[in-house]
Amino acid sequence: MTIQEILCDIHALEMEMMDFERKYGVRSETFYSAYMNGEEPEDDAWVLDVTEWASIYRTWLERQAMYRNEIQLRQQNMQSLRGLLRVAA
Repeated sequence: MTIQEILCDIHALEMEMMDFERKYGVRSETFYSAYMNGEEPEDDAWVLDVTEWASIYRTWLERQAMYRNEIQLRQQNMQSLRGLLRVAA
């Protein structure tokens, strides 16, 4: 994936997470921590949302790591933000 594709994915995933955050009134990182600790949804109707939300969050974490790795590689070859921005443009 290119850095632009990674960024597009990150932004799209963030929009999806915001929809869940608005719906359930909790930030994604808080939700995901509870989910990973085995907490069950209060309402059985939420199960599909919870499963999708967790999947979106995991993908977002993966894309964030991909982005950081790509930026680190590029920064090794560049000494300034200006040089980095030219590569990304």
